[in-house]
Amino acid sequence: MHATLRAYIDLTRLQFSFAWPLLFCSGYLLATITYGGFAWLDLVRVALIGFFGFEAGLVLNDYIDREYDRKDIETDKLTKYWRVFGTRPLSAGLISPRNAVALFLILAAVTACLILTLPAPHSVYVLILMVYCFAIEIFYQEEKREQKFPFAQLIGRTDFALFPVAGYLCIGSPDLNALLYFAFFYPFALAHLGANDLIDVANDRARGMNTIPTLFSMNGTAYWISGFTAVHGVTALIFMTRLGWVARIGICAGLVLLLYANAMILKDRSPDTALKVLPCFHVAMVLYAAGIAAGALL
Repeated sequence: MHATLRAYIDLTRLQFSFAWPLLFCSGYLLATITYGGFAWLDLVRVALIGFFGFEAGLVLNDYIDREYDRKDIETDKLTKYWRVFGTRPLSAGLISPRNAVALFLILAAVTACLILTLPAPHSVYVLILMVYCFAIEIFYQEEKREQKFPFAQLIGRTDFALFPVAGYLCIGSPDLNALLYFAFFYPFALAHLGANDLIDVANDRARGMNTIPTLFSMNGTAYWISGFTAVHGVTALIFMTRLGWVARIGICAGLVLLLYANAMILKDRSPDTALKVLPCFHVAMVLYAAGIAAGALL
């Protein structure tokens, strides 16, 4: 395979690209239960918004951290997990910063154009969230270099938690369901972030990043993950009162995986153990989104 193509696959984390539209569409499909108006063409449009928007965010992430990523001392853990060919293309010089900026602008422009085809005021809601998420991504990457308290994580992960809410707002309004979806997904995002930070602790120390393990130690990170997982369990129970039985099954199955992952991390609070159970977080997210989407379609 051509080296440049391999680099762009790693930059966009293409092997996980199916997950972003699924998560985004779960919000849209949940909204159709309350507001009606489901159409297959709209579902495709929403899926494309989710795909291009999230990919733009991933490219932006790598661009902001390109200089710091050159200090990595481990590539066999999180880098290899997220990227098929195990490279960070910008820091490795495989893709130029100029080309990365151009790709980000193209992806963001395509996303914005698709959003503007939504009826008002939904187009306005989603466009505002897109701009917010890109701005918060920049804040997250910059703030964690200097912070003494994890504001970057607590504020920064609102972008991920708002992603399915943006899908909801493609046809829905800011209502209780949208709020409960955010409350359900936000602590999951923080627990998932803790697992990522635990795996990447050696690189973050080399980069001088103030992440959860470097601020609170490995033990503190394990408690961070379990604490936010517990909060996530409570908000999941509340959220499920608004959902049908298919969505509840998906959420319950995901929670079982998270309980297993937490048990393993609490037993052995090491990067290797966190890496082994990281797929549990991602499969749980897929189960959540697929359950909500299937429940709405059925």
